[in-house]
Amino acid sequence: MKLASFYNGRKKIIAFSKSFHGRTSLAVAVTDNPAIVAPVNQTENAVFLPFNDETALENYFNAHGDEVAAVIIEGIQGVGGINIASDYFLKKIRSLCTAHNSIFIADSVQCGYGRTGSFFSHDHSGVKADIYSMAKGMGNGFPVAGILIAPFLKPKHGMLGTTFGGNHLACAAALAVIEVIEEEKLMENAKSTGEFLISRLKKIDGLKNVRGKGLMIGFDLDTNLKDLRKNLLKNQQVFTGESKPDTIRLLPSLALRKKEAEEFLESLEEEILNMVSSNLVNQA
Repeated sequence: MKLASFYNGRKKIIAFSKSFHGRTSLAVAVTDNPAIVAPVNQTENAVFLPFNDETALENYFNAHGDEVAAVIIEGIQGVGGINIASDYFLKKIRSLCTAHNSIFIADSVQCGYGRTGSFFSHDHSGVKADIYSMAKGMGNGFPVAGILIAPFLKPKHGMLGTTFGGNHLACAAALAVIEVIEEEKLMENAKSTGEFLISRLKKIDGLKNVRGKGLMIGFDLDTNLKDLRKNLLKNQQVFTGESKPDTIRLLPSLALRKKEAEEFLESLEEEILNMVSSNLVNQA
């Protein structure tokens, strides 16, 4: 199958609510955040459907399948709030893309590279995408990105070009990271440490909807804990991510050990206790 065939009358790319795929031209066009989409990036060719809604996806394909060039999805939404794509939803995307000759793009920049205990988070669902995007974890802090394409998408010399493409230092860093992940069994560590963290977090009062896979974890906060992230940083020197309005995101090093996870949990529980006590005093 030739890549050119996908552009023959196919203009639509399906993305999903709360998605985040980046800040460059087409990536931001399929990102569900109007605040960062400039007029030059806006396009009617990007279609946003509800996340994890199989019916909406199937209905769109039934009505417009011949126009769909690709579907892009994070296996676990990061910036969107640690929202996990269901196994059934990812399998539905795979089957519909196959049936309609569309491309399945697995955005694995944040949720890939071993973070969830599998190399790609999409692997948990037993599906194979046609394109995988990678970055962040590839270089363990060194700037490098990559893309994997299925064999039927035939590459040609000059198709992809960039000033820093093929950077030897970046390639060396990426190879070293792969070696460490394998030698230190970091995917296995992410899985076991993540399971430990999630099980303990579910027992802490004030934390709601604890969710995630491996070391990609999120939880929501009671109203009286809305300043928890700020207080963790100020009082415990613990830095976490967030998603508005009330979600805390945890994406620690894949080398995080159980002992370090326990230290984090102790700091978290201490700060929650301090905040609850302070609220009671203020209400008295």
